[in-house]
Order: sequence, then structure tokens, then C-alpha cells
Amino acid sequence: MPVVAFLRETGYLIFSEIFGAQNPRLTIGSGPRVFKIGIFDLRKYYHLYSWFSYDAIRRNNKFAYICIYAGPILINLILALIINALLANDFLQEHKTFWNRFIFYVFYYVLFDVIPMKTINGMPNNGMIIYQMIRYGKRTDHNEEPFIPSTTDVEEQYQKSMRKIEEQIEKEKRN
Repeated sequence: MPVVAFLRETGYLIFSEIFGAQNPRLTIGSGPRVFKIGIFDLRKYYHLYSWFSYDAIRRNNKFAYICIYAGPILINLILALIINALLANDFLQEHKTFWNRFIFYVFYYVLFDVIPMKTINGMPNNGMIIYQMIRYGKRTDHNEEPFIPSTTDVEEQYQKSMRKIEEQIEKEKRN
């Protein structure tokens, strides 16, 4: 699953680069940072939780946003179809069970990305955002948060959270 999550987030990265993303970052996991290399940020916990962020894009229009939000769906769909074709033509037979499960999880991500709905935290999924952009030309959930959070804002929030954790650890040590 973490590999599928990483590949999904790569869809955002590819399409945002096409539209000139500034300061892109791909974050996998949550909690304390394990390492950060260039645009890749790996966190310690729950590697199914991931997100993509950037500060701005050069081509800021409806088509750009639709493509960026369709990116994860397209990347996962293309990957699953290629692997399925290879399996159907007797390639990858040595690890067939692994690849079948991999395809299952890829389609799982595609299914929950493409069907327009709001997630448990009230935020729209990619399908909902694409639908709203096509139908209304804008996001209609009245959410003040940006489509994709700014990398700078995400980093500031991370640093603030880590300072609070460190302060709490120090407080517990004193007690």
C-alpha cells in the first residue's frame, strides 16, 4: 500500500510540473520526519497517509487544476492496466499473487478517487473537485483552504507541531 500511495502522489507531481509548480513537495506518512531529500519527505508513521503540496503554479486555470487532480487517477489506472496486460500475456507469473494484490490496491485507490464524494473530514476527494471544476468552473464546497496546501505553509505547520511535541517531552522529563 505505501508503494501505491507513493505512485498515486507521483501523479500530482508529474502534472503539477507540467503546469509549472513552484516548491513542490511529496510527503509520505505523518508524524516526525525520517528524512527529506529534495522534494521527497518521508515521515515516521502511517505510510498510507500522504499528500502533495506546492506554493504556486505558473498556469493557474481550470484546466490545470483538473489535470493536476486527475493525475493520481490516471497514473494509477495506467499502471494497473499495464501490469494487468503483462499478467494476461504470461509475464510476471513468478510473483502473480503479489501483482494481483497490487492491482487490487491500485484500483481501490482509483475507485475512491474517481467517484465524487466528500471524505470523512469533510474535504472533497479528487473526483468531487474535478466534477465541480467541470460543472461550475470552481470549487463549490465553500472551503477556504486552497486546493493543494502550500509547501511553505505545510513546513511551517510541521515545525510548529514538532516544537510542541519537544516542549511536551521536556515538560514530562521535568516532572
